[in-house]
Amino acid sequence: MKIIQGTQLSADILENMGCQWHTDPDNTAYISNEIIEVTQEEADQFYEAGNELYEMYCEAGEYVIKNDLFFELDIPQILIDPIKQSWEEEVHWHLYGRFDLAGGLDGKPIKLLEFNADTPTMLYESAVIQWAVLKANGMDENLQFNNLFESLGENFQRMITLGEDVSGFDSVYEGWKILFSSIRGSGEEERTVRFLQEIASSYGFNTQFCYVDEAVLSAQDGLFYDEENYEFWFKLIPWENIAIDEPEMANLIKEMMANKNTIFLNPAYTLLFQSKRMLKILWDLFPNHPLLLETSYDPLHNKKQVKKTAFGREGANIEILDSSLKLIEGNKGIYANHKPIYQEFYELNSHDGHFYQPNVFYAYESCALGFRKGGKIIDNYSKFVSHKLI
Repeated sequence: MKIIQGTQLSADILENMGCQWHTDPDNTAYISNEIIEVTQEEADQFYEAGNELYEMYCEAGEYVIKNDLFFELDIPQILIDPIKQSWEEEVHWHLYGRFDLAGGLDGKPIKLLEFNADTPTMLYESAVIQWAVLKANGMDENLQFNNLFESLGENFQRMITLGEDVSGFDSVYEGWKILFSSIRGSGEEERTVRFLQEIASSYGFNTQFCYVDEAVLSAQDGLFYDEENYEFWFKLIPWENIAIDEPEMANLIKEMMANKNTIFLNPAYTLLFQSKRMLKILWDLFPNHPLLLETSYDPLHNKKQVKKTAFGREGANIEILDSSLKLIEGNKGIYANHKPIYQEFYELNSHDGHFYQPNVFYAYESCALGFRKGGKIIDNYSKFVSHKLI
């Protein structure tokens, strides 16, 4: 790997840009001063991998629904009908997701680790911060695989045109309104949601922001905030959290969808993609595919492997096991009650004892690349690393 040691963006600069989460709990900088050099060929391979993987996920989603495999994927019962409805009705548009990958540099083949399809963060860092890192270091900020802002903007418009061509957006635009919401108390999540709001506004939508607890949901009348009705609600709350922690809200959303008065973003079917147990379905449908790692609901035989839970974030409840299933390294967390999944171990690209995980954002197509730097398990202490095309 070729890594440039650049100038560190100061806390003041990052805060002025709206990045309040620039320092980790151990008082180290979250935004790394490193810049990874990526060849155009490598960037093209990341682009193609994201596109191919998304097509595979769509085929796997259809397979799960047709074969009623919701229990296997650890999907809450209350969300099965919303998942089916959102899958069948084209108006429920998948706005964006993020593939977490391994490899892709120094000739190491790309492999899928998981797909954050429902509520992926790292959006603002990828779209804006890494652009600022290059600019601050006197580099051409356009030398990136990064058209995330434009791809998201056009994908907002596709929610109305329901097709690849967005040139006719103005002819069907009649003041469509999107309400954007996050929970209180998380600067990172609020900045992510407000950034999405900025994109939608710049692409012609009427938008408003409120916290989740300020939104008014009515089964019969739809979604309201400050007495105004909205057709779309982007809520940065994982679907499984709604089902488990807020069952009354889940029932209400189910009724709103059945009455066709509100479209929820990302749609309910993204929970199928979000479940790490979908990795086993992918392996069944595409055995030995070059982008996949062997994955099973049960421990793999005689292989170094990673044990994960169906749902989980920031490296929680992940264990690396040797071929005899002895623990090598692991993180505890709050997701232990979810069903397990076992995935063949595949080491990340490394440099000077640190490991680097590539992340590819997908919004109708692969549209941006960023990296996280950490240990063998990428967790909430990992650093965001920018890249530069060479």
